[in-house]
Amino acid sequence: MDLQNIQQELQAAGIDGWLLYDFHNRDPLAYKILGMDYGKFTSRRWFYFIPAKGEPVRLVHRVEPTKLDSLPGKKVGYLGWKELHRVLPEALGGARRVAMQFSPLAAIPYVSIVDAGTVDLVRSFGVEVVTSADLVQIFEAVIDEVGYQSHLRAGEKIHRIKDRAFAMIADFVRQGKQLTEFELQQWIVHHFDEEHLDCMGELPIVGINDHPANPHFEPQKEGSYTFKRGDCVLIDLWAKLKEKGAIFYDITWCGFVGKDPPEKYVEIFNTVRDARKAAVAFVRERFAAKKPCHGYEVDDACRKVVQDKGYGDCFIHRTGHSIGEVVHGNGVNIDNLETKDERLLVPGICFSIEPGIYLEGEMAVRSEIDVFITEAGEVVVAGREQEDLVLMEV
Repeated sequence: MDLQNIQQELQAAGIDGWLLYDFHNRDPLAYKILGMDYGKFTSRRWFYFIPAKGEPVRLVHRVEPTKLDSLPGKKVGYLGWKELHRVLPEALGGARRVAMQFSPLAAIPYVSIVDAGTVDLVRSFGVEVVTSADLVQIFEAVIDEVGYQSHLRAGEKIHRIKDRAFAMIADFVRQGKQLTEFELQQWIVHHFDEEHLDCMGELPIVGINDHPANPHFEPQKEGSYTFKRGDCVLIDLWAKLKEKGAIFYDITWCGFVGKDPPEKYVEIFNTVRDARKAAVAFVRERFAAKKPCHGYEVDDACRKVVQDKGYGDCFIHRTGHSIGEVVHGNGVNIDNLETKDERLLVPGICFSIEPGIYLEGEMAVRSEIDVFITEAGEVVVAGREQEDLVLMEV
């Protein structure tokens, strides 16, 4: 835990303190931010209050009195609920504005973790509860140089596997051999393991024609399509290095089995590609001008390109998600559809840009890249960007 920096951020935000709380291991963010072992069962409620200035307070149940012993601060024990209701406001030390893992109107579900009753309890002491979303991003989602380098190394491996996957499709079709979506997915997973990559049990997407019109299509052994000439293909693959603190890499590419893809397929790919590029350009312009850049604004810039081409209703998900040690991280999302993410893009965060057009019963395109904001404010795309459909000539 970086107590000094946490207190500096609290002071800068005009927040009196950050109240972290857990019961039955409900808040993994708290454990990570505090540097605690999330794997140990928590059977009683604990609170850890970090004031903007001064000494933190550890509030623990007498059945689990050592729960927060790894952390600095004054220890206060409690037994019954009446005692808890008495000592908790004392632990807050007169704070009037306190951050918790809470999001007004559940605007940012990733940090909407503390139950409504506990928020009510804290409010009953005359305390205003504000969201910790920005604090969580700073102390949980910001990536250091070691993490970023792991992201880049994973990307190099994943691009090689992706290229080999498209080549494999062409080889099998050219030779008249059978290859299904499921079989190619399993081949990718096998090569993840060979390359010392981990997708944490969330398997890649390999979809043909109408299948990827479901954005989270999962190929199964039964009912899997076999690749053939004239197929439209989408491959979405993500993984990280098998090492502590490694950061995920996540991309989606599209291709066609043959030389002459359908006109509509080319049209929607070009639209999605241009929308992706517009999103990156928007972020770069904002950072170059040293202006604030919010997640929802990037989504708007990307989505407008798709809407202007008449496919707005077919872009059915947010533009991008936070990336970290899990593939969908806890930083700012590029979203003004599923939520309005008003968090700022800040140096040290990694996120995807992945617009898509989904024509139910026909075909789909998604083009996904990963973007990282350096400490100097440079907006970097990690790895190659897809400019044209992969044509698998057979």
